[in-house]
Amino acid sequence: MARRKKIYEGKAKILYEGPEPGTLVQYFKDDATAFNAEKRDVIEGKGVLNNRLSEYFMTGLNTIGVPNHFIKRLNMREQLVRACEIVPLEIIVRNVAAGSLSKRLGIAEGTALPRPIVEYCLKDDKLGDPLVSEEHIAAFGWASQHDMDDIVALALRVNDYMSGLMYGVGIRLVDFKIEVGRVYEGDFQRLIVADEISPDSCRLWDLESGQKLDKDVFRQDLGSLSDAYTEVARRFGVMPKQATHMQKPTLIN
Repeated sequence: MARRKKIYEGKAKILYEGPEPGTLVQYFKDDATAFNAEKRDVIEGKGVLNNRLSEYFMTGLNTIGVPNHFIKRLNMREQLVRACEIVPLEIIVRNVAAGSLSKRLGIAEGTALPRPIVEYCLKDDKLGDPLVSEEHIAAFGWASQHDMDDIVALALRVNDYMSGLMYGVGIRLVDFKIEVGRVYEGDFQRLIVADEISPDSCRLWDLESGQKLDKDVFRQDLGSLSDAYTEVARRFGVMPKQATHMQKPTLIN
């Protein structure tokens, strides 16, 4: 059996060495975690759904000129992506008050924000991914001011695209997080969207009923996470066959 070199394993994905220099294979796991992995479970088929949905959204972003790491989907659980140097930040864009924003500022969940708010968290599980400011980012060299300008521009373009896309299928994009990576072309550096865009990384509410269709279903014990993600996939027409009957990975490090 073929073997691959594992580059990194996170809570929801595994990265393997790709078939060509400068590429990686991104494998989507069925693991579901919340509260910095204090709550965890395995939701059969979740990785399949996230793979298909992230492919759909990243392909759309490529079409409108928003650069990202996605190259192509390889199979039901894997996609080929461009290797990049990840900026150690989670970039969060909020359109509606929810989650930690509501708790921190005492704003009722569901309150529409006057404009999209961009926040940053340091990617560090041991610290619980703490909220940081642009002053922290500049002072500790995580990104330059020019990088920050590009990151905000990227995040807001993703927000515009995803908000319209979700609205078209009756879903409100409450908030989402992305990661950004650096790629180098000679001496030239540019920033691209990396990681994934899926119900794992977005808050999605049905426009009419307010039903939650994202990982809050798992966090708050609101029902079947698989059913929620399947509904999102159904609305976008990317419902994979046998999504809930996929086997565990056969190629390991």
